[in-house]
Amino acid sequence: MEKEVNKLQSGQVLFLENVRFYPQEEANEPEFAKSLAKLAEIYVNDAFGTSHRAHASNVGVARYLPSVAGFLMEKELNALSGIISDPTHPFASLLGGAKVSDKIGLIAHILHKVDLLLIGGGMAATFLRVSGYKVGLSSVEEDKLQIAHKLVIDAGDKGINILLPVDAIVTDSISNESKGEVVPISSIPDNMYIVDIGPSTIELFKTKIKNCSTVFWNGPMGVYEIPQFASGTREMVKLISELNATTVIGGGSTAEIVEDMHLSDKMTHVSTGGGASLKFLEGKELPAVAVLLDK
Repeated sequence: MEKEVNKLQSGQVLFLENVRFYPQEEANEPEFAKSLAKLAEIYVNDAFGTSHRAHASNVGVARYLPSVAGFLMEKELNALSGIISDPTHPFASLLGGAKVSDKIGLIAHILHKVDLLLIGGGMAATFLRVSGYKVGLSSVEEDKLQIAHKLVIDAGDKGINILLPVDAIVTDSISNESKGEVVPISSIPDNMYIVDIGPSTIELFKTKIKNCSTVFWNGPMGVYEIPQFASGTREMVKLISELNATTVIGGGSTAEIVEDMHLSDKMTHVSTGGGASLKFLEGKELPAVAVLLDK
């Protein structure tokens, strides 16, 4: 590979193959990182989406070359740090997705910064359970019930409003052929799954979010992959895209949904990193960012 690099003329670019195929990459093996570093004179990291991983190509290489952040990395860090360090209030966080465990660190870290926390998606089932509701066949993370209960108590002590669904779309099976029905949260049948937030919840969430000056959203409100269970998520995307506010969208599936609806340009910032954005907003150090700061 060094021979190919030495053949480069001014203005030419050489792309390497995907280094994720190499076990030395994920192991952040020093010799592998050195071999990559030999191919360049300066290292620019613009891959925010992998910055929460300590791999050879994003952490190891930076130890052997002059290293800087790229423009995308800079944009991501500025946007995400802005809503944590100096958000314009009222500040709302809309969280969804399948698991509470994916968002517990985030909720705990931003709880004293937000004015309003709205919870939908599969993770709402765990919070509904600790609030005394039956959730049918919906998945509940039993080992997170105590933590979820503590978060609800802490929010109340801080005067922060946590909004849970007041109604839901439920079905007895989750497939493309399934049909859903709307029920109040207090009347979820034992043999059914929650698959989306209901129309009353959509209106409630809209009413509250409309008054906010900063909104962070991560995680769909239902089983978005199935069209008939995507209404809650799509309505939230439309709402947020129309706000006269700072709107930051977490990466991963949330960013994909916004892009699928062709509304990315209506948001203040759509992150390119799902796991990375969550880790950053949890207050965790991102190894690939930390190594650049060290330089």
